[in-house]
Amino acid sequence: MKAWQVGATPIAALAGSVSALLCCALPSFLVFVGLGATVASVVASVPWLVALSRHKAWVFTGAGILIGGSWLYLHHLAPRLAVAGAACPPQVARFARRTWRLSVALYAVGVFVAFGLGPLLKALEP
Repeated sequence: MKAWQVGATPIAALAGSVSALLCCALPSFLVFVGLGATVASVVASVPWLVALSRHKAWVFTGAGILIGGSWLYLHHLAPRLAVAGAACPPQVARFARRTWRLSVALYAVGVFVAFGLGPLLKALEP
C-alpha cells in the first residue's frame, strides 16, 4: 500500500471540514464577535460563498460523510490490510490518524457555530 493511499481519506475529510468551517461557521462567528464589516468585504470579494452557505446542511452532510468514510478506512480497512501484509509505514498511519482527529475537531466546532450558536444565544436573551 502506498503512503498517499493511506493519507488520502483523512486529507479529504480535513478538506471537507475546513470548507464547511469556512463557508458556514466562520462568517457567523465573525459577526458574533463584531466583525460584520469583515464578513461583508469577504462576501463582496467571494460572492459564491453566500450561495454555498445557504446550503450549509448539505455542506456539513458532505463533510460528515467524508469524515465517516475516513473513519471506516482508518479503523476497519487499514487494520485488515496490515494483517494481510500491505501495511503502510507507521509515521504515515500516525499522520492519517492525527489528520482525521483534526478534521473531527474542526467539524465539531463548525457544527456548533453554524447550528448551535444561534439557538443558544436566543435562549440566553432576556
